[in-house]
Amino acid sequence: MAGFKDLKGQGHAPTLFMAFLYFDMSFMVWTMLGPLSTEISEALALGGHIMSAGEKATLLSLPILSGALLRILLGFGVDKLGAKVTALMAQTVVIAALLTAFFMGDGITYNALLLVALGLGFAGASFAVALPQAGQWYPPKLQGVVLGIAGAGNIGVVIDFLFAPKIAQLWGWESVFGVGAAMAIVVLIAYAFLAKDAPESVYKANPKRLKDYAKLLKDKDTWWFNLFYAVSFGGFVGFAGYMKVYLMNTYQADMSAFGLDVLDESNVKVIAGYFGALCIFAGAVLRPVGGSIADKLGGVKSLYFFFGTVALLAALNATVTLPFGVAIFVLFLIMANLGMANGAVFQLVPQRFGKDIGIMTGIIGAAGGLGGTALIKTLGWSKGAFDGYGAGFMIFAAVVLVALMGISLVKTRWRTTWGVSAGGRI
Repeated sequence: MAGFKDLKGQGHAPTLFMAFLYFDMSFMVWTMLGPLSTEISEALALGGHIMSAGEKATLLSLPILSGALLRILLGFGVDKLGAKVTALMAQTVVIAALLTAFFMGDGITYNALLLVALGLGFAGASFAVALPQAGQWYPPKLQGVVLGIAGAGNIGVVIDFLFAPKIAQLWGWESVFGVGAAMAIVVLIAYAFLAKDAPESVYKANPKRLKDYAKLLKDKDTWWFNLFYAVSFGGFVGFAGYMKVYLMNTYQADMSAFGLDVLDESNVKVIAGYFGALCIFAGAVLRPVGGSIADKLGGVKSLYFFFGTVALLAALNATVTLPFGVAIFVLFLIMANLGMANGAVFQLVPQRFGKDIGIMTGIIGAAGGLGGTALIKTLGWSKGAFDGYGAGFMIFAAVVLVALMGISLVKTRWRTTWGVSAGGRI
């Protein structure tokens, strides 16, 4: 794929690797509640608290929401303190949240889980640290592939779905948080020794005052990027967070039969995790591919294709009751195109906001988290109101179409203004 071979001899490979690993670990714990949703719901029920569809959606969306808002805070941290110090501080909070859930175990309450979910939001906010730290080391022509590699750390959610349900079956759901805490500590130590902030000879930091940040929010391009990332990353993380609930509510019987007949696995929650991992893997692993395609063809042209495909498939899922195998294939393609769209959006961002990449990554990343929160709540509302997800998928398809119209409105201006001197393809 165009761009990968050009990384040789450029930038700082250990920092790029640690940015990926830090984001991978962070994304894994950020979305940990999703693959454990059924197990946690059952544990709370034994304690006398039956979660409603709305409460479940709130719990699953809260890490996404807090991560979205905290991305802005961590974006400030990157500009003021540097990416490395900011990352170490955020990771410490995440470890504390994981240990809280582990030690409270089956005695945990719904309200305590909400606090844990808030703490896990610091993991989601790592996006505003890992991507700028990686991008600062590399030239504009390589931003798509570099930020795609760093952002591919979202494969962490795949690890969640593959292993969390099985670990919960063997040793209890709280043990998953203990394993997560141990892994986070190891990554924290490795990051402290290997990752480096780019020197001034490569990247000169440009800390801003509060009024400078407010000025960026007045830039209309900021809001266009917010919309595009709310669709791409918001769609990815929203579907990832709600995937197990959706599969368990819609295809439980099919998954149970598949598990018994094919895998000799009687625990349908584990099977749901496997299928969730399959779909999420597509979006996670193809993010750098999307960035590389955007480097070659241009971010705008790439987004046309990725968003168009997602809109068609979401509308199909909303209007037709799909057989289980076809539904999994459609979800796989939706997640694949959302993942590639993530890479395409962030091929454009550093070209437009190079000097302000830290805070802009935080702002745009926050929009992505808010989009994911909205999607989870929309799917939960659809299930509660109509006992199905057709309305939720149709609303999402409509939002994607709005984003497509937005691309049509800005493409000419972008290509004839800042795109002329950006250094990469628009």
